[in-house]
Amino acid sequence: MARSIVSIDDLSNEEIEAIFRLADQYLAEMGTPGRPHRVQGRRRDAESYILATIFFEPSTRTRLSFESAMLRLGGTTISSADPNSSSAVKGETIADTVRVCENYADLLVIRHPHEGAAKVAAEYTSVPVINAGDGSHEHPTQTLCDLYTLRAAQKEKGAAPGIESLRDMNVVIWGDLHHGRTVHSLVFALARFGARIIPLAAPGCEFPEHVQQRLARDYNCFPLSRKDVDSLPEDALPADVLYVTPDQPHQLALISNVWFQLSEKQQASIRSIKSIDAFYSTRLQRERLAPGQQVGEYPVIDSQFLKEKKYRQAQVLHPLPRVDELSYDVDQDQRGVYFKQASYGVPVRMALIAALLELQPSLLGAERKRNYPGYQHADGLECSNSRCVTRQEAERRYLVPKFSIVDANVPILRCAYCDHEQRPQAVGRASTHKYTTELAEWQQIHAQDLVFFLNEQQALNAGYQLKKTGRSSSSAALAAQPSE
Repeated sequence: MARSIVSIDDLSNEEIEAIFRLADQYLAEMGTPGRPHRVQGRRRDAESYILATIFFEPSTRTRLSFESAMLRLGGTTISSADPNSSSAVKGETIADTVRVCENYADLLVIRHPHEGAAKVAAEYTSVPVINAGDGSHEHPTQTLCDLYTLRAAQKEKGAAPGIESLRDMNVVIWGDLHHGRTVHSLVFALARFGARIIPLAAPGCEFPEHVQQRLARDYNCFPLSRKDVDSLPEDALPADVLYVTPDQPHQLALISNVWFQLSEKQQASIRSIKSIDAFYSTRLQRERLAPGQQVGEYPVIDSQFLKEKKYRQAQVLHPLPRVDELSYDVDQDQRGVYFKQASYGVPVRMALIAALLELQPSLLGAERKRNYPGYQHADGLECSNSRCVTRQEAERRYLVPKFSIVDANVPILRCAYCDHEQRPQAVGRASTHKYTTELAEWQQIHAQDLVFFLNEQQALNAGYQLKKTGRSSSSAALAAQPSE
């Protein structure tokens, strides 16, 4: 099966660095004189291949940079860039779309408003799929461009050229942290590489719960309050919380005070924070706000703000487009690297395309294995996220909700498509149509017989009956029993 890139986690640290080294090579060989971050010319590596961009949401930079990258490699592109002229308006499913399009192209790049749509595309086609943004979920190739920009900035400061130079960076994530898919992919990557994440959200736009849970479970990255830090200067951080990754992994349930989980070296490093290395600013994602949702005062970066001493060396990144959150006067400041960041999208995506089409041998290894056991069943638990692809009427015709069991003791299930987590309140056996609220019994049930339910009422609605255990029945089960 072809490798696809749906999440930033689909690439190992070593693979990311290999892609960046190839991007370095393209820039060295094809760089524009006087503008070394811009490639020009055309190779012949991909002359036998076609790339299709399938965009169900607006895009300028992502779509054009992918198409430019393929053309620079010598390949050809085809595009479906207007959702109103695609067969989706006729009710065609994602699965059918990609099964048709794989006959027209060798690589599919998809953007879709439903969270988890890119994973569906990857599951239903035999050619590589790249996620160009799925709702508020992830945007992994934007994160590659972001990391490449930070890596280049660190190299200019004299740091080692590898991606490991991001370790211990102080990165402020600024703006809409709730709906911004670029933010979500980026913080997962920063946590993996050991950077310190300083969230500065607009009121009402804080990290969603599932992002915080994934930071903790998957990356051992936890929020550290300013009040927990001994001797931290009052003006060291622009926010009251920073996310840090202890050197040694700890079970989530054991983290009560992150400060005491840090090594002495880490504690000393945090106490000595005096400056910010980078700002990552994002616009308000108005198209994803709930009807009637109001957002408080939105943070703005301008040249006056950047005059503070602690921001003297801070690089300013932005995935673009911008609205009012990033002033035009920063364009003249050498710390504003967002247009260079956008330019890096071509060589980075060239390298990724070359890797997925195996134009460069041995650049990518085997598909990364998941750490958690999987679960799926047509009955029972559904994803709680209304924007998940599994909750959309057209896609429900063929999709079965899938989850990862991320905590076996509770248990806690994470949607395999959009990452939202939930705790079932009942567990049943499909073979007997019996359920129980004794959740620990799930580990004694064969995977193909296992059914999780959000609550007892859902189990009853599915035709399951309470398993008799000799204990008193629950209120929901009693309510369902016929009266004498």
